[in-house]
Amino acid sequence: MTSNRPIQDWGKLLGDVPAASAILDRFLHHAQTIAITGRSYRLKDQSAVKEEKPHTKAAEEPSHD
Repeated sequence: MTSNRPIQDWGKLLGDVPAASAILDRFLHHAQTIAITGRSYRLKDQSAVKEEKPHTKAAEEPSHD
């Protein structure tokens, strides 16, 4: 199971802190928790694209010359 929310927020997200605690207790009993930090791998190419081709309104509109 994966989540982008910290375990501490699950009670608020589910709207029921005791139920969230019970669910997490069962999930985490024999689980290993791995916290991944840093930049998103999914967005790794985003900065390279922005540098190569700046997004401007003039580039989107066709020329009427």
